[in-house]
Amino acid sequence: MPTLDTRSVHAGEPDPRVEGAVTLPIFQTATYTHDDPEASPRYVRYNNSPNHEALHDKLSSLTQTESALVTASGMAAISSALLSLLDAGDHLVAPRTLYGGTLDLFDDLLPRFEIDHTLVADDSPDAWAAAVQPNTTVLYAESITNPLLEVPDLEAMGRFAETHDLVAVIDNTFGSPVNLCPATIGFDVVLHSATKYLGGHSDLAAGVVAGPNDLLDDVRHTTKLLGGMLDPHACFLLHRSLKTLGVRVRQQNETAQAVAEALASHNGVDRVRYPGLPSHPDHGRAQSLLDGSGGMVSFELVPEATVDAFFDALSLPIRAPSLGGVETLIPQPIHTSHKNVDPAVREELGITERFVRLSVGLEGATDLVNDLTAALDTSLG
Repeated sequence: MPTLDTRSVHAGEPDPRVEGAVTLPIFQTATYTHDDPEASPRYVRYNNSPNHEALHDKLSSLTQTESALVTASGMAAISSALLSLLDAGDHLVAPRTLYGGTLDLFDDLLPRFEIDHTLVADDSPDAWAAAVQPNTTVLYAESITNPLLEVPDLEAMGRFAETHDLVAVIDNTFGSPVNLCPATIGFDVVLHSATKYLGGHSDLAAGVVAGPNDLLDDVRHTTKLLGGMLDPHACFLLHRSLKTLGVRVRQQNETAQAVAEALASHNGVDRVRYPGLPSHPDHGRAQSLLDGSGGMVSFELVPEATVDAFFDALSLPIRAPSLGGVETLIPQPIHTSHKNVDPAVREELGITERFVRLSVGLEGATDLVNDLTAALDTSLG
């Protein structure tokens, strides 16, 4: 198999090229002629334009799955996948530390379809086994959890799901195909918020569902009914971005490591969460499982630091939600991704006013370190 970088550039490209165009043109049309009544119609809501089809082929190659589907956002991917895999009366098991939007989906939307869930605090087969019920059908995970940056025992989860006849579903947004390929360690369905690393430029919203053909046929049907399709122009932007995925993510891995090490040595920081640091509880697992520790760094300011002074003193990182782009972004999850999570749960998880999540971009490592450390100095007065 060619390398990820080669597949990022060449997989899914039309052969022959459309009118000789090296870059796939944008097919900005909602509908197509349908001269053969026996053929399936081509229509933009069906996610089957030439832009969609090329993108699906490229993504299935990058995720090493049989099939892939793009959606209108990461949450569209998560909701469409779960509503395809779960029926009324079913139950899913997941870790308690997940993206706030996913927790909201579990707590608010799925119960309307009589779908229940259990969140597990302990990352162990015994804990998962205790949570499994006769109606459990899905085991759900994140490759690197948002925002605590834990690395679950994913290989054990894959084995557990197979043993208990569960569909293993993973959100690999933080890992990206560069650092982890979940389909090779037992996960059936792989999800991405392509708004993040796959898109990589903070200029599009998209999601990805990848997996075996039979499961993806169901997800494709659900997405068609819910209308969570991706516009052809957004397809074009995502297609463009995937070609530089490896270059971008490997640089972000490297810079994030340098930033995490600098933060860990500063007296304005109480704790740094980054899988690449030996102090991280899952460091050993991350080293064996991941090809890179990722571009996300979370840290907690010391009680003596003034949070607003820290943010006001920053020059390079932008105080904004989302992640994975070329610009370094630095939100407080308590006010963004986990704003709707129960305050008691946030407190228990350590997601407080002093908890900061950093999405490392493509700025120079030295520049970022200097800017962050200067802001920390300012926050201490």
